[in-house]
Amino acid sequence: MPCSVVVGAQWGDEGKGKIVDTLAERADLVARYQGGNNAGHTLVLGEETYKLRLVPSGILYPGTICVLGSGCVIDPEVLIEELDGLIERGIDVSGLRISGNAHLIMPWHRIIDSDSELMLGRLQIGTTRRGIGPAYADKAARVGIRVQDLLDEKILRAKIQTALSVKNVLLRKIYHQRPLDKDVLTEATLHYAERVRPFVADTSLLVNRALDERRMVLCEGAQGTLLDLDHGTYPFVTSSNPVAGGACVGLGFGPTRIDSVVGVTKAYLTRVGAGPFPSEADEERGSQMREQGGEYGTVTGRDRRCGWLDLVGLRFAARVNGLTELAMTKLDVLSIFESIPVCTGYRLPDGSVTEDFPGHQSDFHHAQPVSQELEGWNVDISGVRDIAQLPAAARAYLAFVEQQVGVPVAIVGIGQRRDQIITLRDVMAAA
Repeated sequence: MPCSVVVGAQWGDEGKGKIVDTLAERADLVARYQGGNNAGHTLVLGEETYKLRLVPSGILYPGTICVLGSGCVIDPEVLIEELDGLIERGIDVSGLRISGNAHLIMPWHRIIDSDSELMLGRLQIGTTRRGIGPAYADKAARVGIRVQDLLDEKILRAKIQTALSVKNVLLRKIYHQRPLDKDVLTEATLHYAERVRPFVADTSLLVNRALDERRMVLCEGAQGTLLDLDHGTYPFVTSSNPVAGGACVGLGFGPTRIDSVVGVTKAYLTRVGAGPFPSEADEERGSQMREQGGEYGTVTGRDRRCGWLDLVGLRFAARVNGLTELAMTKLDVLSIFESIPVCTGYRLPDGSVTEDFPGHQSDFHHAQPVSQELEGWNVDISGVRDIAQLPAAARAYLAFVEQQVGVPVAIVGIGQRRDQIITLRDVMAAA
């Protein structure tokens, strides 16, 4: 049962796309299990850069089956635009398969998402305003429109008409927006249906058959552990479950089929949008990290808040995901610093210090970092291809993380390109 899950071990933007891309070369099937086009993967192949929002990273490998599972929410307009962009660049997208049970992001979801965020004022959550949250809300309320509804015009028309009978009242009376025309919207959605139809499949059956045949299955999540709806820093979270267990729910297979779970972490920490950030750096060094690491959102272009590696959060990610390995990206970014603080604990409002992630939001919101200063290496490591060639201080940094978290570092990223990866342990050999 060769199945590996790649999860974000921080607040997303850890470089999961690059790690999945590295592992996908050996995978027969790459499956995304949650999220929508609120997350992006940037991949650099030679001189070519690809920015993917929905399609799994494995699409760049000819012959690889790429799955969007039932746990995803899909904006058909964005999906078609992304597919067309890949086709124009000579990428074969025929291996894409989309779960008929995945839910659609409709125009009213985008409007409600954007206007709801504006109405919150200073209490804004920091959503990407792509309609993700409202789409998941309709899914939970059992009034969502699914991908399979695109295949039956009668059902699609009825569902859109039923939805708009309620949504248009909200748009007009609550959000002061013009109502949507059901006929115009239905025709536009039917147009998308013709493009999406060839890709629709029973993806749970597809994934399970691949596992039965002992083919290599690689599962990828969007966002990160601390943005998980149930286990993250609520309410500053996403609307689905990026943790490893979400792979089972979002793809439709049992937890006993997972062989390895790779947690992706940057060598430092970033966060997009609002919410507490105990290890956030001061403005000067945070700006240095942002510029050196190109910390701007793939989808939104927003500045990412930058800070030091938070081992309290990383231990928590190891616990809730059952991490078997760590992949640390962007170690090269820290090369600009003479010394590097690492957050090893939190000082809570009552004065106590904990190495465990607080179970109560008030404790986390007011936590102060307890840090240990590690020696920097202050030399360019982007050309290193073997762990032994790294400066002693860089190797000590990796060893410190392993010792503190209790999970081995198996992959180290020292640049954007495919070849700027140091592999210390074959994470798919355990699979």
